[in-house]
Amino acid sequence: MVESPAEPATRPNRTLIVILSVIGVLVVVALVVVFTRGTPQLLDESTPEGVVQRYSTAVIDGDEAAAVDYLVPELGDPCREFDGGYSQDLRVTHVSTTQHDDTAEVQVLITTTYDAGPFDSSSYEEKAEFELVGNGDGWLIESTPWPLTICEPAVVD
Repeated sequence: MVESPAEPATRPNRTLIVILSVIGVLVVVALVVVFTRGTPQLLDESTPEGVVQRYSTAVIDGDEAAAVDYLVPELGDPCREFDGGYSQDLRVTHVSTTQHDDTAEVQVLITTTYDAGPFDSSSYEEKAEFELVGNGDGWLIESTPWPLTICEPAVVD
């Protein structure tokens, strides 16, 4: 009896190709999601929320000169540096806005994250409020929540 030579495996297993294709598609989708999430959309700077967003971003980024531009002159000119509870590990989330003719209150949720161990969640959340006044061209911040305060309030005699 003559044995036929074994046929070499020339065709890859189709199941393996399908599994690898699905994994490749999932990796691409995950990368797109991670890289397009990025920064939040900027709100209109002529609104109280937009002013608070830009001020908070400037404070968190350490750009005090830019942050001062959003403060009423009584707070920001000159800015007497305030040694407050500011931390770079802050996240500020808009909650609500109450707007009147020439004043506005913007409620935010401030989440502060501290160094944590592998099984420890060390973050703290607090609701806070910014008070703003209209200046004809837009809005300026009259008072800031403590974690985002960069200028010491002037003392009135």
